[in-house]
Amino acid sequence: KGAVASMPGYSRVQLEQIDIARRMIARYPEFEWTLRSNQIAPAIARGKIASLLGLEGGHATENSLGLLRTYDDMGARYMTLTHNVTLDWADAALDSARHGGLTPFGREVVREMNRLGMLLDLSHVSPGTMSNALDVTAAPVIFSHSGARALVDHSRNVPDSILARMPKNGGVVMVPFVTNFVSNAAKADNDAMDVVAAESRKNHPGDAAAVGADTLAWRAVHPRPPATIADVADMIDHVKQMAGVDHVGIGSDFDGITEVVLGLEDVSKFPALFAELARRGWSQADLQKLAGGNVLRVLREAEVVSARLKKERQPSVATIEQLDPPRALP
Repeated sequence: KGAVASMPGYSRVQLEQIDIARRMIARYPEFEWTLRSNQIAPAIARGKIASLLGLEGGHATENSLGLLRTYDDMGARYMTLTHNVTLDWADAALDSARHGGLTPFGREVVREMNRLGMLLDLSHVSPGTMSNALDVTAAPVIFSHSGARALVDHSRNVPDSILARMPKNGGVVMVPFVTNFVSNAAKADNDAMDVVAAESRKNHPGDAAAVGADTLAWRAVHPRPPATIADVADMIDHVKQMAGVDHVGIGSDFDGITEVVLGLEDVSKFPALFAELARRGWSQADLQKLAGGNVLRVLREAEVVSARLKKERQPSVATIEQLDPPRALP
């Protein structure tokens, strides 16, 4: 698993995806390609959808800071340090913590992203990686689609100890609409289904059809509990309580889910969430920060840090072989 970042092919997939996205933005007039924070508000004022790109997973760099810079040149404005698999230089939330967070090369990735002005996205990473990244970064971070672990104990959610560090860092935690991230009932249902599937695989090794039949039979007598707007609002309220209103945003993750929150089936339903928060006492100014103001601030601050760092140092030419030499066997 740890060798995933050094396997060939990831860069080709990522470059082709960027090409597709850029051609789509150019083709449809409702989109406008935006590279910097000062281009976003004017695009919106023209009735456009301001469009920025990011990378979900540092495996796309294939352990190369030069390739990281290439993505920056192509318009990538953020990178999630890992996806679901631990890399050669960073631990993921849903995989083994082999490094205790970031390796020395992983720290250098953070520093180079700061120099480029590319936002660090800490969704998908382990708590150790979160903590190490906050120790190293000179710019605010984002969590593009993560909730609060204190409310729903899912590995993809953020511990309160990390939420409490957001005011000093200046970053933003963007709450998703992933049902088992925001609802304890949905999380418990997922866990129960996993147990059923694991037992079925044990009883029917290599028989996917039998496993599918067992899980369908279980589901027939165990209806899926829905997640609700109230669950999402509770999560947003908790992030606000722990980190402050300047450090919470909306991550939705509509492109990454197959099940939706009841009442938040698509982007047209966003007003219902804002109405719920207004009923809970959120002011108009608070809601404006949640809706995008906080993330725009982070983009601006990262650009200021980048301008300073580019005057102070040249692009890093460090390699993973230099910074993370093979460990001697015991």
